[in-house]
Amino acid sequence: MPLTALLLVLVAAVLHASWNFAAKRAAASCHFALVSALLVVLIWMPLALFMGMQELALWSTKAWALVLISACLHLLYFNTLLKGYRVADLTVVYPVARGSAPLVSVLGAVLWLGETPSLLSLGGVATVCVGVFLIAGGTALWRLLLANRTAADASNESDSADQAIARQRLEAGLRWGALTGLLIAGYTLADGYAVKVLMVGPVLLDYVGNLFRVPFLLPAAWRDPQAFKTTLRTQWRPALVVAVLGPAGYVLVLYALKLAPLSQVAPAREVSMLFAAIVGGKLLAEGDRAARIAGAACIGLGVAALALG
Repeated sequence: MPLTALLLVLVAAVLHASWNFAAKRAAASCHFALVSALLVVLIWMPLALFMGMQELALWSTKAWALVLISACLHLLYFNTLLKGYRVADLTVVYPVARGSAPLVSVLGAVLWLGETPSLLSLGGVATVCVGVFLIAGGTALWRLLLANRTAADASNESDSADQAIARQRLEAGLRWGALTGLLIAGYTLADGYAVKVLMVGPVLLDYVGNLFRVPFLLPAAWRDPQAFKTTLRTQWRPALVVAVLGPAGYVLVLYALKLAPLSQVAPAREVSMLFAAIVGGKLLAEGDRAARIAGAACIGLGVAALALG
């Protein structure tokens, strides 16, 4: 991976962890998402117009369709993740989603974009995924799987109600976590194709995609205008952080995709897990300190392998 691309990914990871921390502290909701999207429209409009006035007229029908698909995938990802958190435990959904997304992204890059990662790069991908699983609290998921299997073997057909509920939540977490990972990989591949093959500008891609998402977020504000006004009044500061840092971080990733293979950039993005753990430790599992240290080491080694691969 070129050094410039790696530096872009590292800076983007810091920005990603920072705006996620702000969003989580604000207890982000659909109203918060709309406020953030509207602020993105206002703040980034001058730069989008300056950089995209001539480019926009050159967009093909395929480019417009891909940007719309990307916007829908981003929305589906957000809602799927929240659904998973409602019906299952974060310690199941989070590691499955974050750990599976790089693997699917790399597979998609090989099959769709025709990339051929080296053995060192593939080793880096695997190491990063293991690190993400560990640092995201995946050891708790592993213990839950073992406990669930042991309980099922012991109870045979006479499961208690609590055991049945626990198994249902576990299965739901695995399903929603895997679906979230697929959606992350989906918008990563769509955006990667747009900037690498269709030569869509990163700033304009992110800005127009955000514009497409606004109409899908408006109905919630219409149904409950008072809640939207309350969110706007009380949470505009964290929404402003999200509106500035969110697009900035993702645009840097898109520029990195123009310089390096997607099969390297997508897993390298997971270094944001390290910064998330530093910025807001309560986001991740507080226990299993040794496992999280091992996970951090795995991510560091994996990113180094990707940089050299």
